[in-house]
Amino acid sequence: MTQYESEVKYISAPVERVYAMLSNLENLRPLLSSAQDNDTVRQQMEQAGQDPSMLDSLKDVQLTEDRIAIPAPMVGEISLCIIEREENKTIKFATEQSPVEANLWIQVLPTTVAEGQEATKMRLTMKADLNPMLKMMVGNKIKSGLDKFADMLCMINY
Repeated sequence: MTQYESEVKYISAPVERVYAMLSNLENLRPLLSSAQDNDTVRQQMEQAGQDPSMLDSLKDVQLTEDRIAIPAPMVGEISLCIIEREENKTIKFATEQSPVEANLWIQVLPTTVAEGQEATKMRLTMKADLNPMLKMMVGNKIKSGLDKFADMLCMINY
């Protein structure tokens, strides 16, 4: 398996609130709903060179406390399931339905910023079982995608 890591990101919220939000995937439901109808998000995606029509597919995302299923063109549905939680430290996911076997970890650590304000350091790690050809084609995109996903998680109002 090949390992990819995001950059370390900082969230202006205590680790307990960040962990509580991310360790229950149903907490993301309001975020998905609001992103679909948010013109600012659509404009930001266009400016970043991404297709804002992707937001329309968010209505098809299925969430439970432990599982997220995302529709994927030409593949069907890709599911990630929480397989382990270590309170205020780590949330581990594994693919359930995917053309590639993969694991994803969200690691969070408490830290402080200016004036003693509590904050959280976060890093995403992904291990994927990619054949050499696929690794060459998508390896850099996975790293970039992890960084963008980490940025997205930092924008959540914890």
